[in-house]
Amino acid sequence: MVLRRTKSVYEWIDEARALGVDGLELHSGFLWSTEPGEIARLDDAIRAAGFEMPMMCASPDFTHPDADERAREHDRQAELMRITAELGGPGATCRVLSGQAHPGVAVDDGVAWAVEAITSLLPLAAELGILLAIENHYKASTWQYPEFAQRPEVFRRIVDAIDDRVHFGVQFDPSNAITAGVDSADFLASVVDRVVTMQASDRFLEAGTTLDDLRLADGTIGYSPALAHGVIGQGLNDYDRIFTTLTGAGYDGWISIEDGVNGFDELAASAEFLIEARDRWFGGSHDVRVASLEAARAAAAG
Repeated sequence: MVLRRTKSVYEWIDEARALGVDGLELHSGFLWSTEPGEIARLDDAIRAAGFEMPMMCASPDFTHPDADERAREHDRQAELMRITAELGGPGATCRVLSGQAHPGVAVDDGVAWAVEAITSLLPLAAELGILLAIENHYKASTWQYPEFAQRPEVFRRIVDAIDDRVHFGVQFDPSNAITAGVDSADFLASVVDRVVTMQASDRFLEAGTTLDDLRLADGTIGYSPALAHGVIGQGLNDYDRIFTTLTGAGYDGWISIEDGVNGFDELAASAEFLIEARDRWFGGSHDVRVASLEAARAAAAG
């Protein structure tokens, strides 16, 4: 869909009916055209299939050393925010990132550029009634370099510099915490008060491999073939701890599925795991409630 374009988003919507899920997270690469008529057609297809569109996966590169390119990335993100609002309505989230770890870009400069770009987009988020959610990220499929804010300490510098808790938060990906060399449940505990969305995934170590084998000199883990995608709940993430932390913080928001690399059967198994987890940990709730976000909205109102 994103790289080879051998499957359309409409085929994906039709296939997804078999998963028993409530919504479809879209990726900017699914949008082969962003013309208004095509977005309206996509909206109709999503609704006709019985889905919501709560999350848009965008990948802006706000740490590019060229200021003109950063400006273009800003404009592309704004376009995707408007599409998110059209397809998802009020309360939908549009992912945001810091950008790539371009060689020669100092940490202080990258943090400043990312904070400036995200902050400048928050008035549009407020106008549209949506949220920007920054993901603890590894690397976009089209990127040459890994995420600038892959290290938790850099990620927290950006998050902590943005005070807005009504239109900005964190999108938590547990497997990306592992690729950054930290325990995913421990990382969640450090940001759970800002989490507004989650991408569930899992990773597996190939036989004979340890995390220490994969860890690079700078303390991170790359996407080695020895660290593979697989069915959620069967890999390195401790989902009992993760769900305990989420529910303890009053999180009952969207959880999307990052799986399917090995085929639709594994994707369906991941969906089944999360549906069962919803029953076990969230009381079967189909509500979308995030206590920290509700508190922030109440405080802003008054």
